[in-house]
Amino acid sequence: MPTKRALRVQSLQKEVSMVRIVPHIWFQDSLAEAGRLYGHVVPGSKITSESSLDGTPSGKVAMATWFLGGLQVQALAAPAPFTLNPSFSLLLACEGPTEVDRIHARLVEGGSELMPLGTYPFSPRYAWVIDRFGLSWQIMDYSGRRLGRRVTPTLMFTGTACGRCEEAMRAYAGLIPGSAVGELDRYGPGMEPNQPEQVKHGGFTLAGTALAAMDSALSYQFSFNEAASFIAFVETQAELDGLWAALSADPEAERCGWLKDRFGLSWQVVPEGLGRIMASDDDAARSRTRDAFLAMRKLDIAALERAARGD
Repeated sequence: MPTKRALRVQSLQKEVSMVRIVPHIWFQDSLAEAGRLYGHVVPGSKITSESSLDGTPSGKVAMATWFLGGLQVQALAAPAPFTLNPSFSLLLACEGPTEVDRIHARLVEGGSELMPLGTYPFSPRYAWVIDRFGLSWQIMDYSGRRLGRRVTPTLMFTGTACGRCEEAMRAYAGLIPGSAVGELDRYGPGMEPNQPEQVKHGGFTLAGTALAAMDSALSYQFSFNEAASFIAFVETQAELDGLWAALSADPEAERCGWLKDRFGLSWQVVPEGLGRIMASDDDAARSRTRDAFLAMRKLDIAALERAARGD
């Protein structure tokens, strides 16, 4: 572990290029409480780190890394002008109806239901709930199916983004190595206002991380915002530059490594090594690095290294 007296900053870049995709969730508060609930309720879950960062525009920010049903998730809590909504949800695969009922009872407590617990054409036991922290969950009976990773991030394309689900999945898969679009289930006749060419449910992978997505033409008052984003961890500046150029579609949204793509979805394009610096016990290096990335739009790896060293 680096000491406060001397932090050796190795290069944040590696010769072997790769991308890693991690969902990121922005809560307003109660991050530790949310982590404890999810760790107890979701099978195969644990809290792997908890920390905080001072001196940001939002003040002191609580941060955490969780494994939820085998899925790595990064989260923070800080006041923000946006909140979580059902355009981003976590699909939780359950062993049977008893597990669905048990998890539903815990997650809906203090929250609300979007689709009540019951039988649906696509599942014998299912519910879509918003927990008391604002995060949306789809809880589904997977009886008779092989259960791998329990939790799958799911995107719902609404409003002006509706009808662009397939386009988005193929665009993302074309940008990120180790990605692919799977089977697409489309809406059929009589399912208006959804159109037959729109995606009712689709699966895809980004750098090996399984995701799901759908279109919905129903009239919702929500769409994608910064409360739910994806972190693309990269190894090199060239990789960072390439992803940034391909994804960013809104110059006003570019700040601190964050961007918005042409579908309205938020991304963070971040060098893998940044986390090692921010997790060190060298408070001075952490502060200098924080000040450096808060002043950036697209992150500059060499400049972050210099800030960490105090050059």
